Amino acid sequence: QLQLVESGGGLVQPGGSLRLSCAASGFTSELNAIGWFRQAPGKEREGVSCISRSGTWSNYADSVKGRFWISRDDAKNTVYLEMESLKPEDTAVYYCAVDLSQRCSRVVPTPAETGIWGQGTQVTVSS
Repeated sequence: QLQLVESGGGLVQPGGSLRLSCAASGFTSELNAIGWFRQAPGKEREGVSCISRSGTWSNYADSVKGRFWISRDDAKNTVYLEMESLKPEDTAVYYCAVDLSQRCSRVVPTPAETGIWGQGTQVTVSS
């Protein structure tokens, strides 16, 4: 079975940067399109970004466009989320998941359009 493990979260000051990793193990042949999601306290989980199986397509939520960048290294079975100019409102638990929507080229998937999830990594943006 495919397993996803997120890492790279932490405490960062506003304006700072972090790079999150989503490492796959197990049946990595099932590592298709991947989405990043986040859930802040008291809020619903939301889609942040996605990247297609080939890496050709990616998409971003409006709230993170121009600040976050998604990439994948299939040789390492890892998908990355580079986050810059972080804001306090970016504080959340960040998750990666298999994107089953087949429409990452057009829109970030919703949490309902996903398969296997990782356990999440906490990102806290605070001074």
